[in-house]
Amino acid sequence: MSNVKSLEQLEQKQDFIRRHIGPDANQMSAMLAELGVSSVEELMNETVPASIRLEQGLSIGESRTEVETLSYLKSVASKNKIFKSYIGQGYHPTHTPNVILRNVLENPGWYTAYTPYQPEIAQGRLESLLNFQTLSMDLTGLDLASASLLDESTAAAEAMALSKRVAKAKKANIFFIAEDVHAQTIDVVATRAEQFGFEVVVGPAADAVNHEIFGALFQYPSTTGEVVDVQGLIADVQDKKAIACVAADIMSLVLLKAPGKLGADVVLGSAQRFGVPMGYGGPHAAFFATRDKYKRSLPGRIIGVSKDRLGNDALRMAMQTREQHIRREKANSNICTAQVLLANMAAFYAVYHGAEGLRTIASRINRFASILATGLKAKGVTLKHDTWFDTITVTSNKDEIVARAEAAEINFAKNHDGEFSISVNETTTRDDVAELFDIILGAGHGLDVAALDAQVTTDNITGIPEKLVRDDEFLTHPNFNSYHSETEMLRYIKRLENKDLALNHSMISLGSCTMKLNATAEMIPITWPEFANLHPFCPLDQAEGYQVMINELHDWLVNITGYDAVSLQPNSGAQGEYAGLIAIRKYHESRGEGHRNVCLIPSSAHGTNPASAQMASMKVVVVECDKQGNVDVADLKAKAEEVSENLSCIMITYPSTHGVFEDTIMEICDIVHQHGGQVYMDGANMNAQVGVTSPGFIGSDVSHLNLHKTFCIPHGGGGPGVGPIGVKSHLAPFMPNHSVINVPGTTEGNGAVSAAPYGSAAILPISWAYIAMMGSEGLKQATETAIVSANYLTEKLSEHYPILYRGQNNRVAHECIVDLRPIKEQTGITEMDIAKRLQDYGFHSPTMSFPVAGTLMIEPTESESKMEIDRFIEAMVSIKAEVNKIASGEWTIENNPLVFAPHTQADVLGNEWERAYDRFYAAFPVPAVAKDKFWPTVTRIDDVYGDRNLICSCPAVDSYRDDA
Repeated sequence: MSNVKSLEQLEQKQDFIRRHIGPDANQMSAMLAELGVSSVEELMNETVPASIRLEQGLSIGESRTEVETLSYLKSVASKNKIFKSYIGQGYHPTHTPNVILRNVLENPGWYTAYTPYQPEIAQGRLESLLNFQTLSMDLTGLDLASASLLDESTAAAEAMALSKRVAKAKKANIFFIAEDVHAQTIDVVATRAEQFGFEVVVGPAADAVNHEIFGALFQYPSTTGEVVDVQGLIADVQDKKAIACVAADIMSLVLLKAPGKLGADVVLGSAQRFGVPMGYGGPHAAFFATRDKYKRSLPGRIIGVSKDRLGNDALRMAMQTREQHIRREKANSNICTAQVLLANMAAFYAVYHGAEGLRTIASRINRFASILATGLKAKGVTLKHDTWFDTITVTSNKDEIVARAEAAEINFAKNHDGEFSISVNETTTRDDVAELFDIILGAGHGLDVAALDAQVTTDNITGIPEKLVRDDEFLTHPNFNSYHSETEMLRYIKRLENKDLALNHSMISLGSCTMKLNATAEMIPITWPEFANLHPFCPLDQAEGYQVMINELHDWLVNITGYDAVSLQPNSGAQGEYAGLIAIRKYHESRGEGHRNVCLIPSSAHGTNPASAQMASMKVVVVECDKQGNVDVADLKAKAEEVSENLSCIMITYPSTHGVFEDTIMEICDIVHQHGGQVYMDGANMNAQVGVTSPGFIGSDVSHLNLHKTFCIPHGGGGPGVGPIGVKSHLAPFMPNHSVINVPGTTEGNGAVSAAPYGSAAILPISWAYIAMMGSEGLKQATETAIVSANYLTEKLSEHYPILYRGQNNRVAHECIVDLRPIKEQTGITEMDIAKRLQDYGFHSPTMSFPVAGTLMIEPTESESKMEIDRFIEAMVSIKAEVNKIASGEWTIENNPLVFAPHTQADVLGNEWERAYDRFYAAFPVPAVAKDKFWPTVTRIDDVYGDRNLICSCPAVDSYRDDA
């Protein structure tokens, strides 16, 4: 009977832990044996300094099964009340085409891909992002667009920063915001301006010219629905040598004249209503377009068209030298995460519907708004404006009508004194309009929707001034005119997906980026209507389910981090850095020490760290690292002493960006605290801490957490992300609040850093489910496994490559850095060559040239089995053998598989082959590759050509003929 399992074993409460963690017990034993230790605990004792080891375990609770977790979360979600939403103000109900829902949002081929820094294996999502840029440029009427920003409000803040950089009104320090801009945008921009030292003036749009401004922001249409001719306002702003920015509704631009045609310098907005659910505020892709002459100042990523080695068109991220990882505190912005997955959804929505389909949707929305306005005016109801696209504002009987609406489970926008607004949307029907008449006018009003439609049509009532009616064509490219049947759309999505390597193909061993399992059970809740269909500004009593889930996640993250409070508002890691630095700055100000503005940053830090410090108007002082890659404590002491009076904080990553547990970390925290500073711990490497140590225990005051790394929200091809901050109690009063919906637990009056109160709330269930299913034991086991796997991989690779840094007892944390500089010195082969050759073996390159130029930083994570890690090791060993053939003279530096990598089918099957190696070896260098070959779709891309010949919209029709 010794083989009889206990009831607890049969219940499989811990089965999810086994499914999340890649190596089984036998594989773990084999890896530990390779490392010369007998247990995980022995390795942890050798790796993690005893001084920072937690004495008590986590208090998350026991792990739960997938069934239990989803059942409980469904009961929580059911507490949300899904009222019909007419709130508008930048968020609208929409219909996600099912072909996009199933094949993009719910498809790991799209949601588990990484940022396309390796473009040869990312041509699919790059094409979709190019579609997004083309869509943005066509609708805004401007020359250049980015591949998405975080949300409309933060995009407006970026527009302000761009305005300051490029405006000729150099002495001006005022950014003007029209008072009819969305309230959340005013809030976010004002917060950003305060950090930059800019003055914000909010007032009637016409008052912009009465101030010495470097830029101005107008809403088109306004937050209360007025369709304003902004052409004169734009001209007046430009006459003052300032930059004119317009925040526009993307659906309205289908019918309204493009702001670029009206003279705008910058046009921005949210693409949410192009098929992306409201999701209680996010994630949603923002669009951002500007003039070509400002391209060097454009925030975010730009997708450009270049050429590959064979002369074919190939896509890549253009002008990457603008970005924060290279320019650091001189960068345009600290933006790291974009909203790629959501931008792709919006782009596919436009591809699926095409220009004519979008006109039909926009015209239907406008028709219903016109019917509603016409009917109400006929009954003597006073409207605030004579113009509209989709929103009308009523200025009478607010309290009575709003109460009747809420009783009928309908939400209006009611955050303006004495008036309320109604925004109709894509989901609105004629029955909905009839219901609105009943609520506003009461029974027996006698209005008939069909009769009003006839009147509106006959009298050409649209609410849009004639001179603002769009009169030009848009979305004329074949990509927007070829895939309108579901069959064609399905095949187009699949064709693009096949060009991209994602986690459903092979491990993506990116150091610092933690590409781990995004379990299906974690993903399922995000498309539940109870989570997907809530407006972020609905009353809190309608979002009880969200509050329960958010509060539980909050408490778990507090326990995991050792902090006292958490804000979930920041919707990227870099934005979390920014929010944390604001909290530090305001804390110093509250103590009469607002002069503290120096931020110490180790030379090994992420580029977002100095970029974020700059956004918080801090002066960056670099602390050197020693030969072992650790923070040079002597240099830190000297720098801290030197700037003691003005020391604000240190930004430090732990384990270090060099992949080791520095045993001086507590001393580092003490030194900074002794000089009156705060410790900001970058949460990028939290995957090596959970359940073993914690930032709060170590001595840090604030951290951001990358929920899209450690806590399993997928990277989505370069976003979405979530970057909540954890803080000690003394910083808690300075966490972000929100001007529309007060965030419980935060101080009233604190500014917002995101458009929505809880940032990207719709994807928080992913991290909630991960933590719930792992429980205290599973979370710690994940950390330990990540460290075991990283040390095993390090040990095996060290037989062939030098490992740059190691910690105590020659161990690494959860990642290692392979030094390729000796190879370059000996043979001329670069880290780029090795990265591209890995694609032929079916792998995405590890993190390249960061944090040290000429290296690869590798992180296997806990989710990869020993078998997959061994397959990666085999590839790296095989590549080293190829390098050795170059070193021995068997192959020349000009003729070898590394410099020609990656090899496409067209390359291998071409008529000419004058190579020193055979075709079969080019494509199938080891037997494992032949079993499941992933083919790059373009050869090595010419980066320089792409930057010198910048094309950021869909290429000419001829280049698509073979693919259309």
